[in-house]
Amino acid sequence: MAISFAKALGVHEQALHLRTKRAEVLANNLVNADTPNFKARDIDFHKALKGQMAFGGSGSKMAATNSRHIGAGASASFSADLMYRTPMQPSLDGNTVEEQVEMSQYSQNMMDFQASFHFLNGKFKGLKSAIKGEV
Repeated sequence: MAISFAKALGVHEQALHLRTKRAEVLANNLVNADTPNFKARDIDFHKALKGQMAFGGSGSKMAATNSRHIGAGASASFSADLMYRTPMQPSLDGNTVEEQVEMSQYSQNMMDFQASFHFLNGKFKGLKSAIKGEV
């Protein structure tokens, strides 16, 4: 009997991928906190995850109609999920990065990443036990 990793691992694989991408976006916001006219960006994690799950976790909304087509990776459709963050108090230089908000979002994202990683690690331990025949 073959093991379906997609079914065994659930949503956690896609969640880790999206959390990593979101961390990159939030870190980019923090790095550019002093850049004039820089606009802070973020993703709607839940909407992006639903999109990942709806398309089989590939993240691509394109369908290959020929076996020789090259599929678009998750990064190709990820840019469409980026949104601009509306600042609570915009700065005079046009920068919309609010360091406290970005740090808070980054910290929350990292805690959520750790939780998904912990669940995924537990799934692998369970699969390992099942393969070895341990109870």
